[in-house]
Amino acid sequence: MEEKKVNFEENLAKLEEIVKNLESGNVPLDDAINQFTEGMKLARSCDESLKNATKAVNKILNENGELKDFSIEENNEN
Repeated sequence: MEEKKVNFEENLAKLEEIVKNLESGNVPLDDAINQFTEGMKLARSCDESLKNATKAVNKILNENGELKDFSIEENNEN
């Protein structure tokens, strides 16, 4: 069976729902542990997605049409 790739927004929405459920205090202990575990997996996935997005945004095309890391050179003239 092929696993559907879930996007960042879907993972974040699920994570927010889990946090809301756990904060309510109305979750049985076993369910709370399972939800916490799932929340940690979602948080890790969201973190990885953000890191990948940051890497992609920090790449620019140079004059030759090649991707290279983006950096800002500051001029310290006063």
